[in-house]
Amino acid sequence: MDRAQSATPSVAPVSDSYRWMQLAIGVGAMVMIANYQYGWTFFVPDIQKRFGWDRASIQWAFTLFVLFETWLVPVEGWFVDRYGPRTVVLFGGVLCGVGWAINGYATTLSGFYLGMIVAGIGAGAVYGTCVGNALKWFPDKRGLAAGITAAGFGAGSALTVAPIQAMITSHGFQSTFLAFGLGQGLFVILFSFLMVAPNPSQVPAPVQNATIFQTRRNYEPKEIIREPIFWLMYLMFVMVGAGGLLVTANLKPIAADWKIANVDVTIMALTMTTVTFAATIDRVLNGLTRPFFGWVSDKIGRENTMFVAFGLEGIGIYLLYLFGHDPLWFVLLSGFVFFAWGEIYSLFPSTCTDTFGAKFATTNAGLLYTAKGTASLLVPIGNYMQQSTGSWDTVFLLAAAANILASLLAIVVLKPWRKAVVERATREKPVMDGAPA
Repeated sequence: MDRAQSATPSVAPVSDSYRWMQLAIGVGAMVMIANYQYGWTFFVPDIQKRFGWDRASIQWAFTLFVLFETWLVPVEGWFVDRYGPRTVVLFGGVLCGVGWAINGYATTLSGFYLGMIVAGIGAGAVYGTCVGNALKWFPDKRGLAAGITAAGFGAGSALTVAPIQAMITSHGFQSTFLAFGLGQGLFVILFSFLMVAPNPSQVPAPVQNATIFQTRRNYEPKEIIREPIFWLMYLMFVMVGAGGLLVTANLKPIAADWKIANVDVTIMALTMTTVTFAATIDRVLNGLTRPFFGWVSDKIGRENTMFVAFGLEGIGIYLLYLFGHDPLWFVLLSGFVFFAWGEIYSLFPSTCTDTFGAKFATTNAGLLYTAKGTASLLVPIGNYMQQSTGSWDTVFLLAAAANILASLLAIVVLKPWRKAVVERATREKPVMDGAPA
């Protein structure tokens, strides 16, 4: 078992190429867990057709996946911060494979719930570890590093959209669960053996300039939950996260309800069905947005970037509500929505680490990441709203409004408040990252 590097004596800085290699290993592991979340939507119609359960009941499996993926990350992060990333990612890979293998044999709702819970624990172990490790290796480029790592999760399923749907059609959804689950889990296990955490003396110092506020103090996890600004970030994460998760879980069902799921769409001489085209573009843009907006936030500041991105997300959801019944606009606007949504997985971890320090980055970012689990509780609520009204209109309007409000909170409340918190922490306890807290 590899002990956390912070427990070892100071060593010489490593080359940038070594840091980027560690980042690439984390991205590879993230690609392998992407389908556990983003591939789920393709299985829902076939599960419903096979067993006759209502959609809201089936989607509780997705919610349970996200809850266990997120709410246990602080616990997994505690192990990573003390014992290093290797064992935790290995553990996660095993559980990911077992989870979808359970789905492959499930014949009851409780069986699918169990499978997604197990897969969620595994995916969370991998996700939290890889993002936390990126934040530690790149204190000078936190937004970009977190964004590139999260991009593996956002775009990692893009190349398997068509193969998964084809295998579901040819071999059934249960065989698809089994084959993809075990295969992806095996690759995660292989990546785990290559991961290490940095010694603080191996990496550059944190950045401090007019737009990026980075603390010189390392907050312990028990401290940050007593900081009101942490709960503001948590609330904003929930507000923005809920809309994207709702579309993620229901992309195919929404298209089916709007009678456009199997309509062919041609863009730049490429023709696919609406759902396949939308899912492929969505995954790519959902991945690209994470390093893009992470890089932007390194230049213009986290809160300024949130204001722009969250505002675009709100506009995109509203336009999807207005024009999404047209197949072409459904493809284009769903892609726009995912492009404006996925950046939360680079902006919030980097903002959290800027505010509370890098020593406990995996655990602290994991605590904030549980907001994704809280947001997932709104997914079945959205399905119940749709079932009771027979329309997605109210769901889309509420999601759009929540994103606009979050964008305003970022610039009006979070930005000045966080600057004051960082300045206060530096005056009270100026401890450098990696020093004893």
